[in-house]
Amino acid sequence: MSVTQADARGELVETLDATLRAAVRAEGVDPQREASVVRRLAGQVVAHHDQRSLTGAVLPVDDHDAMVEDLVARVSGFGAVQRYLDDPTVEEIWINDPSRVFVARAGRHELTSTILSAGQVQELVEKMLKSSGRRIDLSQPFVDAMLPGGHRLHVVLEGITRGFSAVNIRKFVVRAARLQDLVGLGSLTEKAASFLDASVRAGLNIVVAGGTQAGKTTMLNCLAASIPGRDRVVSVEEVFELRFTHPDWVAMQTRQRGLEGTGEIRLRDLVKESLRMRPSRVIVGEVRAEECLDLLLALNAGLPGMASLHANSAREALTKMCTLPLLAGENISARFVVPTVASSVDLVVHLGIGVDGVRRVEEIVGVPGRVENDVIETEPLFVRRGARLVRTQGMPPRAERYDRVGLDVRALLNGGT
Repeated sequence: MSVTQADARGELVETLDATLRAAVRAEGVDPQREASVVRRLAGQVVAHHDQRSLTGAVLPVDDHDAMVEDLVARVSGFGAVQRYLDDPTVEEIWINDPSRVFVARAGRHELTSTILSAGQVQELVEKMLKSSGRRIDLSQPFVDAMLPGGHRLHVVLEGITRGFSAVNIRKFVVRAARLQDLVGLGSLTEKAASFLDASVRAGLNIVVAGGTQAGKTTMLNCLAASIPGRDRVVSVEEVFELRFTHPDWVAMQTRQRGLEGTGEIRLRDLVKESLRMRPSRVIVGEVRAEECLDLLLALNAGLPGMASLHANSAREALTKMCTLPLLAGENISARFVVPTVASSVDLVVHLGIGVDGVRRVEEIVGVPGRVENDVIETEPLFVRRGARLVRTQGMPPRAERYDRVGLDVRALLNGGT
């Protein structure tokens, strides 16, 4: 397509877009809630244009169906990035500036041919935030939000970033719903999956650690799917990301402060509130700050739970859990926190992503509860050696919890079921 033809098509799309928006306004349609109506109107607009093109008054539409889809994406969807949201192979989309739109597939990122204008990026952000009920402005230049399809949106406003607002969309791509699915994907072995399933059923406290995009939320979802149906689960997150099947589950997320500067609900508030809801299990989507203290107090009181956090190894995850509670106040000391972490966390599952883009369990470590010279002792249970996740000679803590639910963890780790 020549430059002249491309310009002509661009003008045609803009004209039809304006006509469709006028029709949507005339009918009083909510374009995001009533996409089927928008599609019908788009079909009528394109058909009417086709009729006029027979007279030579306007340019014809080359592909009727493609034009309708383009118009629906512009008006009801999220414009030029809608095709990436619809593409099941795309895991993440980010916009560094209007001319640099990236996507990630299979753990690897690539620069797309999509070029936007600054106005289109601004309109895109406004439309996405409208659907989420959250806001962004000079007083609140960052925002985390959830899109209708379950995708997570993060925006940093221009002024904090140089030149243009930075937009990141992490898609909710379901590739694994249970631990056995992760075995099929090559993330962990059959024996490790059986052990983790037994550990969840036994009520051990599990921390999932790893870097960005290592698969922490997916692992947390798969672990949560092993929670017995008789248990009551309460989960807390910054933005809803956990999705697992359970008959008795309450999910809560944080809330921004309002325009008056009030009404903020922090993750720490939700952890405290969850304990008043008679949970059998508590799950914290991601521990980032002082809410770690409240989680530790809950786990230390005998309430089974799970959480995820950013860390480069199982050892660093424990170190971080000893550091984050200190943010809660000067009266919190390491002398209290370190033994509390040692007695509260039972297992650490560390995840990594290889150069091939495959997410794998790198190690599963037990925490026996002992502290020596302010260092928490650990017991490696599974470690990755090359391409293989292999079983070590270590044994998990809390053997009595496995026995209580009729599980022989020793036999399981030695090759049984």
